[in-house]
Order: sequence, then structure tokens, then C-alpha cells
Amino acid sequence: MEINYKNIKVIGFDADDTLWVNETYFRDAELAFAKLLSKYETANKIDQELFRMEMDNLELYGYGIKAFTLSMVESALELSNYNISTKTIESILNIGKDMLNKPVELLDGVEEVLKTLSKKYRLILATKGDLLDQERKLEKSGLTDYFHHIEVLSDKKEANYSKLLNHLDINPSEFLMIGNSLKSDVLPLVNIKANAIHVPFHTTWAHEQVSEEETNGKMYKTITSLKEVLNLVK
Repeated sequence: MEINYKNIKVIGFDADDTLWVNETYFRDAELAFAKLLSKYETANKIDQELFRMEMDNLELYGYGIKAFTLSMVESALELSNYNISTKTIESILNIGKDMLNKPVELLDGVEEVLKTLSKKYRLILATKGDLLDQERKLEKSGLTDYFHHIEVLSDKKEANYSKLLNHLDINPSEFLMIGNSLKSDVLPLVNIKANAIHVPFHTTWAHEQVSEEETNGKMYKTITSLKEVLNLVK
């Protein structure tokens, strides 16, 4: 069935790995972390334990680099049986600081798409993560002026989106969300009768992956480049 976007009035964009590079820096950090702890465990085991720690801490710390850094420290303590040196702890903290200081690298076509769509539609940014870090990245990106509203959500579930749309007085059928994550940017919107376009990024955090069964029968489009949005939403 063909999806028609003629009733769309408001378009929401995810930030990380939709507008700018993010997950790549986490993968690099995981490699650096595994190297630091290599005398205690294999790289695969370290990666598994770090992910487990992140999941255990999710409700307490939420998403973002600071939460990730705290989970690295806790994982290092456990993996080393609490024998980790203060020097290594400092190195772990520096991995996190380095991530926070990364430049904002816009993905291909981002500014062109936002500039074009902002002439006809109300654009909003709907992202999750650490508020301070997301504000910093948005400021560095130079994209702030394209957005009518900016929302940093604690999570991206159906209830979060419904609350956001109610707050902004947006009918779900008139809203389109664009993002790289099926779990966070697509399926929750489809489930509340809104519209969504999936723009995959080349790497996806394990927590954001979904099964084929979860996507069966769901109405959304997948495109290979953000610039393709301009052919769908005119």
C-alpha cells in the first residue's frame, strides 16, 4: 500500500545518527575500553559485560555519554574484581570526555533537507539522551534555527510521543517522524497512528535493534539517504 504524506503539517527529526554522526563514536569508545581492560578479559566478554551494565543502569542513568561513562567505570570495577588502578579509571573518564568533545559531523544532505522542508512545514527535533550534551551538539551543528520546537525525551516510547504531540497540539495523522532507529523513531509512531520514515545508519546500538516479527505489517517507508525525503514530502 502506498503511503501518502499530503496531510502532514509537522515533521519531527531524530538527532543522533539521523542528522549527525553519533554511534560511531560509541563503537570507537568500546574498542578503547576493551583495550584498557585487555589483561582481565577478552574483548568480546568485555563488550558483553559493558552492554549488560548499560541495560542494568538504563532506568537510573538514562541515555547518553555520561551514562555510558558511568557504566564503563562500573564494568571495569567488576571485570577487574575491584583491582583496577586509579590511572585506568582516569583513562576511562577521559574516553567519555573525548566523546563529549567530538566535533558535530553532519550527515549528507541534512542542511539542504531542513532548509527546504522548513519553508513549508513546522519542524521539530525529538531526541533522547543527556540534555546538556544534546544542547551542545545542536548548538555546534548550526541547525537550531530550522526547528520550531526542540524536545529531549527521557525515552522514545508511544507514551512519550503521545505526550509530546498533545503538548504541541498535533494530530498524529498530521505528524511525520524521521529517524534511524526502528525501535525509537518508527514503530512507536506507527503504533499511535502517526507517520514515520526510516533512514538507517550503518551501525546500530544493540539496544535499538528489532526483530523482523516486530516490523511485520507496519506501515512505514525506508530510504537510503535523508535527501530522498524531498521526493516523498513535497
